[in-house]
Amino acid sequence: MNEKIRLDTGVFTISLDFELIWGTLDLFGPEKFRRACELERSVVIDRLLDLFVEFEVSATWCIVGHLFLDRCDLKDGLKHPEIVRPAHGWHTGDWFDHDPCSNYEAAGIFYGRDLVDKIRDCPAPQEIGSHSFSHVIFGDEGCSRATAESELAECVRLAREQGITLRSFAFPRNVVGHLDVLREYGFACYRGAEPNWYERPGFPESLRRLFRLADVLRVARPPVVLPEVDGSGLLNIPGSAVYFPMHGMRRYLPLSLRTGRAMKGLDAAARARRVFHLWFHPTNLPNPEDEMEAMFAGLRRILERAAELRERGGLKILPMEALADLCANTRGGEERSEAAHEFAGAIN
Repeated sequence: MNEKIRLDTGVFTISLDFELIWGTLDLFGPEKFRRACELERSVVIDRLLDLFVEFEVSATWCIVGHLFLDRCDLKDGLKHPEIVRPAHGWHTGDWFDHDPCSNYEAAGIFYGRDLVDKIRDCPAPQEIGSHSFSHVIFGDEGCSRATAESELAECVRLAREQGITLRSFAFPRNVVGHLDVLREYGFACYRGAEPNWYERPGFPESLRRLFRLADVLRVARPPVVLPEVDGSGLLNIPGSAVYFPMHGMRRYLPLSLRTGRAMKGLDAAARARRVFHLWFHPTNLPNPEDEMEAMFAGLRRILERAAELRERGGLKILPMEALADLCANTRGGEERSEAAHEFAGAIN
């Protein structure tokens, strides 16, 4: 039976799915979102880190493992032979067909070692977590246990080479799977699905999108959550809301709808001593490019409100790892990691 963890204060957690082109490669190839990824690489990451420094926010960056590389090469004529290929029904050909096997200077949307360094060295300590190695969909039947193991083994190996211990995980496309494998590879927590009734497994994705849009239009308060220890022994920190993007028809929705929902979530978390877990893809901020300033302005307003609530003593701003350690302490169990001590020292 899952165990929900009660908190003595509200918590605001931000997790980012940092993937550059890898998040859409299996669906659209490398061209459709190339410009957004180029802007993410050249502008967005720096601006996000500047905001986090300004407001003393430690976020969790769940990073696709391939971005830990600054280059890659064929091995015996194969691309990444260490990765057991998934068998996703919508994807034909080899999973790494689009991988250029080049370097970040020639193909920057595929590599991110320099950006990982920036995030790790940010003056406001940031947590680096995982988003798989190549954006395999863990909860899909085409992802075998062997695939999940090979993806996580490579992520953990690359992170350790850079002095990073991975403890938090965001599932690609939020489809949860292979929790036992996550635990075996040393992870402590993950971002689970938002606890809205329409996010239940099996609900049609087309209808999910309609209900998500309806919640934004009516500025519905997002769910504020309690972390819970699940049957695998991992801590599930469910998402509360995505920072709604502005591409497509969504660009016509006023920014106030997005920020209004987040304000309600922050206030409710502080009031109910629960977690408001906001998540987004950095690629969404410059997509479309002419709405990037609006997206950053809205994020600034959200962080301003969170900082106000923190100043009043009703809210902590914690990355996923530090929240996991707080929950472990609440349960009277494990010791906090060195990273959690660093986060706490920087925030308090």
